[in-house]
Amino acid sequence: MPDLIYEVKGHAAYITLNRPEHLNCFSEEMIHLWTAALEDIRDRDDIYAVLLSGNGKAFCAGGDVKAMAAGDGFFESHEDITSTALARKNSLWTGIQRIPLILEEIDKPVIAKIHGPAVGAGLDMALMCDVRIAAESATMSESYFNAGIVPGDGGAYFLPRLVGRDKALDMFWTAKVLNGTEAERIGLVTLAVPDDQLDDYVEAYLGKILKAPQQAMRLTKRAIYQSEQSTLRASLDMVSSFMGIVTELDDYRTRTAALAEKLNRKTPK
Repeated sequence: MPDLIYEVKGHAAYITLNRPEHLNCFSEEMIHLWTAALEDIRDRDDIYAVLLSGNGKAFCAGGDVKAMAAGDGFFESHEDITSTALARKNSLWTGIQRIPLILEEIDKPVIAKIHGPAVGAGLDMALMCDVRIAAESATMSESYFNAGIVPGDGGAYFLPRLVGRDKALDMFWTAKVLNGTEAERIGLVTLAVPDDQLDDYVEAYLGKILKAPQQAMRLTKRAIYQSEQSTLRASLDMVSSFMGIVTELDDYRTRTAALAEKLNRKTPK
């Protein structure tokens, strides 16, 4: 079986990390398959939403520590580069760092379903998603300092934007472990649900997204992300353009007509 399974069912794309015997730690194959899946999702109009999850007992335990101790890990080989440090830098840039860069180009909703451990770079993969739904017993930790390394895949970018600078530094500095309920309280995950309800809850959530007005959803996601790096005036200008676009679509006409009909039925004669 491949280290990552990519499937499209209906209008939903499913990315499943598939190294359960290694708690879904990264491999070179997994990273390449992940990148290829995201590129396909980005370029297809028939995919409305994406669900990321892990097989087995974990979401993702991040880098393979045993392989890293042996001098490998999720770094690819660059035999033509004499500097080991430069080789590792280039390996990150052409490997795992491609994932957040491609995700930034995807306007469709991306949901992470977290169960079991989500550790280090494994947690950061969830932070890159739009929404994180975790089991209450899931465990999350920014464990980089345990291995004496820095967050090389984007964790230092995403984590403070979700929980604030001080909580992000605390998580990195102490490598504390949070369960799903604690993670929800500080904004690390969007929702924490009972373990036995996780699968059904996520499928229902995904189903609701698949029924939403797709262009309005994608443009709203784009507006939110781009507004984080723009002025109020620029954001309002962009959103007014988006409003002009969506009100020309059939989704707008059919949905407003249905709402008007619903209101008419409720209005006393």
